[in-house]
Amino acid sequence: MTSAKSPKANLPVYVTRELLAGMVATFALIPEVIAFSSVAGIDPQVGLYASFVIGLVIAFSGGRPAMISAAAGSVALVAAALVHGHGLQYLLAAGILAGVFQIIFGLLRLSILMRFVARPVRTGFVNALAILIFSAQLPQILGANTQGLILIGLGLVIIYAAPRLIRSIPSPLIAIVILTLISHFFHLQVKTVAELGQLPLTLPHWALPNVPHNWQTLQIILMPALAIAMVGLLESIMTAFVVDDLTDSSSDKDRESWGLGIANIAASLFGGIAGCGMIGQTVGNVRYGGRGRLSTFAAGMFLMIFMLGLRSWVSEIPVAALVAVMVMVSISTFNWQSFSDIKRQPKLSIIVMIATVLVTVLTHNLAAGVIVGVLLSSLFFAFKIASLIKVKAVDEENKRIYQVRGQVFYASADMFIDAFDMKDVEGRSVTIDLTHAHLWDVTAVEAFQKVQERFSHHKAELTVIGLNKASSVLIDKLTD
Repeated sequence: MTSAKSPKANLPVYVTRELLAGMVATFALIPEVIAFSSVAGIDPQVGLYASFVIGLVIAFSGGRPAMISAAAGSVALVAAALVHGHGLQYLLAAGILAGVFQIIFGLLRLSILMRFVARPVRTGFVNALAILIFSAQLPQILGANTQGLILIGLGLVIIYAAPRLIRSIPSPLIAIVILTLISHFFHLQVKTVAELGQLPLTLPHWALPNVPHNWQTLQIILMPALAIAMVGLLESIMTAFVVDDLTDSSSDKDRESWGLGIANIAASLFGGIAGCGMIGQTVGNVRYGGRGRLSTFAAGMFLMIFMLGLRSWVSEIPVAALVAVMVMVSISTFNWQSFSDIKRQPKLSIIVMIATVLVTVLTHNLAAGVIVGVLLSSLFFAFKIASLIKVKAVDEENKRIYQVRGQVFYASADMFIDAFDMKDVEGRSVTIDLTHAHLWDVTAVEAFQKVQERFSHHKAELTVIGLNKASSVLIDKLTD
């Protein structure tokens, strides 16, 4: 795909494409936001208000152009317990505090920790999202009557066939319009958007959460707010990586962090739930030409225009049309190349990817899947590096030389210690050659000291050579 900068060469074309792509994202947002609001135990308009405000704010404050952020399922899962136990107002207060945490994380540049998320984890994350997006449509598909199933099938045909005839208008929009007209004029007995929940009647208004301003409130919202902040950031930054790959461009992850924090504070002050990046809607936006901040802004703006100005028309959109759009998004999101990667990539990488997918799908918790994937990839990496340490003993008359190669750190420290044989060393000259080795951490230093103590206990004359400067500095620092 082209880079994020090239579309601006032709401004009218760029603006038109950004607006249309944002409109596609809007229609993809409606069913998801309403469904996620139900998961959180809040009225649908709370999620829609949040998506509107977050979209407008993060279009300016975010670090990843073309990314769609709104009320998301991962945040809804975290928020559900707080809403059930204490009510909506405490959720709004927690959203403000979560935004503050995210601003702090961004200013501290903690997004660097995402470098520890290996490629198999990212692939697993994307594939799990695709599966979850598709599975979220199954209740609508399985519960649809014959007319509804026909509309879903027709919608998919239009979505994939229309680009052969019309490229200037995104095919999902064409499908939604055609299916709505068919449903309206033929009076089809199918479920519509109006049946998904209460749509907004007015614009959101600013108000502080109606909660006591005391330590007890802070104790109630502190941990949920931290969880919302962490889960939201994780999903947003992972989504940003996906867009980076799709558009062959880069983004500012730290800005995305504090930008999301500002957006969540604004959403909470306007009566909405906190949110984060929406990978399905983002992929749909990028797929149909969204490359800049205008598409993000348009998605939020169109959402409220449709909900208020075109409320009667939007309410008649058949759910089958939105299901067809989301099925397309799930197909586009899934990394189909991962099937061929199974044959080419190392088995441990495949295990990490599959584990990430399974945990995410089984728990419906994106953060849990990514955390398990990161832990597994880190564990496998540590074992791999630890196995690379080699200690070779060479005897020369009354002298023994140990040649050490590899990395000494917490995972290989015991192997380092066990590699030194204390038999027949009493009174002998022993040399440890660390020219091709490196001591990385306090565990490595302690292991090195333990080896020295053992040789000293056996009255061996120990000499250490080849210790590099970084290892030497670490030893001096930890032994002062």
